[in-house]
Amino acid sequence: MIRDEMKDARILVVDDEKAYIQLLERFLESVGYRHVRTTTDPSEVVSLVETFDPDLILLDLRMPDLDGIAVMHQLEPYTSRFYLPILVLTGDITDEAKRKSLSGGAKDFLNKPFDLTEVRLRIENLLETRLLHVRLRQQNELLEERVRERTAELEEVRLEILERLCLASDYRDDATGRHTKRVGELAAQIGHELGLPMDEVEHIRLAASLHDIGKIGIPDMILLKQGELTVEETELMKTHTTIGGKVLSGSRSRMLQIAEVIALNHHERWDGLGYPRGLEGEAIPLSARIVALADVVDALASDRPYRGRWPDPQILAEVEEQSGRHFDPRVVAAYMRAIARTNGARRPVVATVE
Repeated sequence: MIRDEMKDARILVVDDEKAYIQLLERFLESVGYRHVRTTTDPSEVVSLVETFDPDLILLDLRMPDLDGIAVMHQLEPYTSRFYLPILVLTGDITDEAKRKSLSGGAKDFLNKPFDLTEVRLRIENLLETRLLHVRLRQQNELLEERVRERTAELEEVRLEILERLCLASDYRDDATGRHTKRVGELAAQIGHELGLPMDEVEHIRLAASLHDIGKIGIPDMILLKQGELTVEETELMKTHTTIGGKVLSGSRSRMLQIAEVIALNHHERWDGLGYPRGLEGEAIPLSARIVALADVVDALASDRPYRGRWPDPQILAEVEEQSGRHFDPRVVAAYMRAIARTNGARRPVVATVE
């Protein structure tokens, strides 16, 4: 009798001779196998593999219309993906038959007429290997699930740290502490209207929140100054772009790589009159062009130490006026579409956050 762990193995027997089918079916059931399916029609094998999901196939080599070699070719997508052993049954004892069987995907073969004891031992050997492969696959799937869970936990922690870092930098010149997050949300809306892939839109949403991280290196006497900055103070304020780029540089994270690009370039202008490098047009990375607009819109719609918020019509007029000058015209057009989609009217889109 077979071991208990093998009794539930599913065995499919394929042979055009009913006598062999009946012999093997009775024998397999007599030694303890509970799940045995048979067919005399080789054209049914693929559908039976999909529905019955066998652990072992006993396959006759010589059959009319569709022989065993052809059946094995049909089964290649299944046998190559998982270890699904095929035991070939054949009355052809030539080396050519053996070579074709093994090269076709068979793991072993038996010559007809066969000895039932040998049949039992060969089946047990193949099923033993099959069970080891199944256990290994299950263990790998369990490990992969644990890795996914751990990765999700780490991602959650990473995003929380990121959000707190954004808030820390934001509170220095935004009383609400939400400017950076609003910029991220608005940048994501614009990226979506531009047809960017969803994962890229999400990266930009998160990365845009760090666009002003370099302000942690700007003295409060400048950052919080009431009124206009002097020329020297303005030049020092501009360094927040290069400081931010340095703070975020060298990461292997795709999101932080985008954040580095945005922090360094979000004050570049389409006409080349921006800073810190005076980039022009499409030489400015798209993510930075998007955030340049989102940053200005939200800044103008918010109170600052040196001025009050602008009225909505004035913000909209400024955006349209600066298309092709400060802002990429394509980004402005996407922003206008976002306005129509979000509000159904021509008024500035300022992202809201909880």
